[in-house]
Amino acid sequence: MSGVAKSPTGAPRRALAPRVAAALSVSLVLTGCAPEPDGEQLTVLAAASLREPFAALETTFEEEHPGVDVTISFGGSSDLADQVEAGAPADVVATADERTMARLSDAGLVASPTVFATNVLTIVVPTGNPSGVESLTDLGRRDVDVVLCAPEVPCGRAAAAVTEGAGVTPHTVSAEPSVTDVLAKVALGEADAGLVYVTDAATEPDDVETVHTPEAADVVNRYPLAVLSDPPTPDLADEWVALVTGAEGRSVLSEAGFGTP
Repeated sequence: MSGVAKSPTGAPRRALAPRVAAALSVSLVLTGCAPEPDGEQLTVLAAASLREPFAALETTFEEEHPGVDVTISFGGSSDLADQVEAGAPADVVATADERTMARLSDAGLVASPTVFATNVLTIVVPTGNPSGVESLTDLGRRDVDVVLCAPEVPCGRAAAAVTEGAGVTPHTVSAEPSVTDVLAKVALGEADAGLVYVTDAATEPDDVETVHTPEAADVVNRYPLAVLSDPPTPDLADEWVALVTGAEGRSVLSEAGFGTP
């Protein structure tokens, strides 16, 4: 497996050094051999919070499609939308909210988005909860450094909806481009608390603790995915969507803590 921002079990291929590549080419010519053609490649752009389940589905897809290499690029949904608008050669895009996907759909860049999962936020604190954060209200304390997603990304908009609905103004010290960045800062002890999706909180059980956040139940993020309007491998793109939205995909997503639409 190869590609940019692959799952922790995959690693990007390294380009051959120019001299090595040239020597290899000469060797192939002299021996009358030609390099074997590469297999097909499926490129998926996905919200950072989908890293764990999509990495698992990547393995499943490649096992079911011998010779196919799946490349998944994870990031903030708004950044992914920017890539699609810039003409990134991708097949499928999955965002963490419908608003971002609507931006692409309205521009005619994707076809028939389908909601396949839901998610909600929770407060996370470093293990041991050194600042004694016990509720959403505590995020407004001046002695509690809070890190949130930037307002232009889905987790940031959800965090704003949750805190504003509760009448809380967080003591925010940093606004991050993705939910995984928020989680990392809290896990490293660089912030006293943060708001992340419950699915992300579950990926760092040794470094963070969750604080009951009942207010978040009223702000549900719905995750859509769609095939781009002119994908490089349309058949594979449709099969990826079928995997994610089918029984196998639902099972993997549920195990990761996602809700069903």
